Amino acid sequence: MKRNRQSGVGRNSGPGFSVLGPADVEDIHLGTLEVLDRTGIFVEDGEPLDIFADGGCLVDRDRHVVRIPAHVVEEAIGSTPPKVVQCGRDPQHDFVMEVGRVAFCNFDEGIKVQDPFDGAHRDPTIEDVRRLARLVDAMDGMSAYESAVCASDVPEATAAIHQAEAALLNTGKCVGTEALSAFHVRRICEIAEAIVGGPDDLRRRPIVAFGVCPVSPLQLPRDATEVIIETARRGLPDTVLSMAMAGASAPVTLAGTLVTHNAEVLAGIVLAQLTERGAPCVYGTSTTAIDLRLATASVGSPELALISAACVQLARRYALPICVAGA
Repeated sequence: MKRNRQSGVGRNSGPGFSVLGPADVEDIHLGTLEVLDRTGIFVEDGEPLDIFADGGCLVDRDRHVVRIPAHVVEEAIGSTPPKVVQCGRDPQHDFVMEVGRVAFCNFDEGIKVQDPFDGAHRDPTIEDVRRLARLVDAMDGMSAYESAVCASDVPEATAAIHQAEAALLNTGKCVGTEALSAFHVRRICEIAEAIVGGPDDLRRRPIVAFGVCPVSPLQLPRDATEVIIETARRGLPDTVLSMAMAGASAPVTLAGTLVTHNAEVLAGIVLAQLTERGAPCVYGTSTTAIDLRLATASVGSPELALISAACVQLARRYALPICVAGA
């Protein structure tokens, strides 16, 4: 297993970068608790509503709104493991996700490719998935493969399954998937279990990882909750990654955006922990600001850097591993 490099560890003095002071971090946390308790989260599906209700949350079934008391949030944070080990089909590619450790993977999920042979700008195919998985496998700086492109030549309803299979067969590194339902999770797990030996072996060595995105502001749609619940029951890593946009689906201020973002991520983590205490979860962010000229997400902007750095501070406050996207 690789003990990957550490970031922000006080081994010696030197420059640092903190967007928030300690009091700011606590203010964001307390504001998040207030939003979750008083405003709540919209939850689309019936099963997560039942899980939230059984876990001590206030559920308005007519409006599909869940209000999460502060003590339920704090208990969920406390029961989430501070370390997630991402395993590869080849054990030499195992690596650790925890506070202070840094690893890199490719971004996902591209909808176009430039053909490496004739330069054509075209829709990706399943063969592109295989090639990109092999490319990431060969890059020492990449610790894991995320679903790089969306294959257009396989059935849309099962594309996530085909792409996971193609990646698993072409890289020895951990494979991030694009599962959008419990059905996807089950089928992808069947493939991974066939590789490692069975369900218990996959729980011990998770060679696949999952991720979900809440819908801003403050919504957990059916696809997200199905994946959260299924992965929690299987003991597999799941990243809850908000993609809020300051000035559009979140407040225009840094503090307001962070509260919205944090509430969405923590709501997903609470659902995972109420489903199965100790389920491995990763705090995720691809939150940025809207480009008001083009009405698009300003990925790679200074605002994204500030938000991402602030989210790292929040994850450290909770002792949770974090995935930062869109750099």
